[in-house]
Amino acid sequence: MRGLSRRALFAGSAAGAGAALLPTAGPAAAKPRAAAPACARYRAAYHLTVPDQWKNDPQRPVWIDGEYHYYYLYNPDYFAGGTTAGTAWRLVTSTDLVRFTDRGIAVPKDTTPNGDVWSGSAVVDTRNTAGFGAGAVIVLATMEPAGGAQAQYLYYSTDRGRTFRPHGTAPVLPNPGGRDFRDPKVIRDEERNRWVMALAENNKVGFYHSADLKRWTYAGGFIKDGIGVLECPDLFRITAEDGTAKWVLGVSANGKGAGLPNTYAYWTGAFDGSAFTPDTPDPQWLDHGWDWYGAVTFEKRTTAGTLDERARYAIGWLNNWDYANTTPTIDTDGFNGTDSIVREVTLKRAATGTYHLASRPIAALDRYVSRTVRLGDLEVEGTRVLDYRGTAYEVSCEITWDQLTGAGLQLRRSNDGGRHIDAGVYRDYAFLNRRSTVNPDASGRWQESKSPFDPSARRVRLRILVDRTSVEMFVDDGRYVHTSEAFPYLIDNRLALFTIDGRAVFRDTVIREFTV
Repeated sequence: MRGLSRRALFAGSAAGAGAALLPTAGPAAAKPRAAAPACARYRAAYHLTVPDQWKNDPQRPVWIDGEYHYYYLYNPDYFAGGTTAGTAWRLVTSTDLVRFTDRGIAVPKDTTPNGDVWSGSAVVDTRNTAGFGAGAVIVLATMEPAGGAQAQYLYYSTDRGRTFRPHGTAPVLPNPGGRDFRDPKVIRDEERNRWVMALAENNKVGFYHSADLKRWTYAGGFIKDGIGVLECPDLFRITAEDGTAKWVLGVSANGKGAGLPNTYAYWTGAFDGSAFTPDTPDPQWLDHGWDWYGAVTFEKRTTAGTLDERARYAIGWLNNWDYANTTPTIDTDGFNGTDSIVREVTLKRAATGTYHLASRPIAALDRYVSRTVRLGDLEVEGTRVLDYRGTAYEVSCEITWDQLTGAGLQLRRSNDGGRHIDAGVYRDYAFLNRRSTVNPDASGRWQESKSPFDPSARRVRLRILVDRTSVEMFVDDGRYVHTSEAFPYLIDNRLALFTIDGRAVFRDTVIREFTV
């Protein structure tokens, strides 16, 4: 994704970009520099971070030999910039999607005249349709040769997805003449015995067929205007709790101009192998925060490899192209790139008869709890500062009330109460507000994210994951989630509860810390 001037984006971009944010990092440097040992550490405690340099888009994980193989875009020359900039695919593996093992670069960049490797997808070719052997792992990815156009290229692996080689230098799907032609997402259509590709083409998701992953035929497209350039398409089938099966088409999109999120938009509907028909013309959003972009969903499997058709997993890049290079981790820890927690996604039917996706943090996170603080039921009217200090934790509670205007939590609060991140409900919306702490949005426009809330319920369940540079808030059943970056001072480690114009009870308030 974000193919236009990708090399220009990386070139020189890391030069002290995050240093001015925090006094611990010092003034902005004239040249990129590695982490200084004396600096405070802002690396996430329990979220996946790139070991060094840069990461952005997740690539859909695939299940191989009892492990998830998760590839992501990685630039090993981020600090060098210039002509060496651009991404490769780096690999991590995991059995539980909480603890990951780094395996290094799998799909290298600049090994062909086509340059670096952008977003795409990997599939396991169990039937040897491409001719590289049964079980070969095939990657279809976008590349844009210097002076050329975006097109789709094939890489293959015969060592179970650890290393890849290019299949020649010619594209398997050339550009027909469009500017945006990228991010291929390939799935197997068993019903029709062929492969299907969803491709981002500006305001359209194009659909293509192939028998062998090498030759592709255009089949149709889905067009949506008003939410920016569509990127990183996603296409999958999922069965709801009531037994209804739906197809879901997702895209990363920018709805800011229309007052919508800048994350993952999706439609439920029907797919006949060539065309997607949405249930409604307007999308829903899998995240309402500012920083859950380039997200992918992928199969949920048991430890034995059995597919769960009623759930999927999802992971997103915890950043935003509006301020992609603004983070203190560049100067304190020598990297720029953090992912969201992996979440489990299910399909639910509302009372109105419509369907929506709901999210919750992956259950495997429970295995890594190292400390639990149970505070029980707490009555609050105004502000109540808790006797707890931490920079990385999970807090959950159910807030109930008879009459009030708003209620929530102040996360990463300073001792004097002047700095904090607010999360909760106010009148008819749920919100996450990072305005009162250090954060990457210099414009000041994208500070508070909102999602609908029914105040007549007089209750809300919140589950909030806080890490050193991020907050993820899951509201009630997880239909609404807010994921945003924030860079509080590490000394800002207090936690408070608050109400506005009334009294509330924060029931079953629990704080959990994790060691990963």
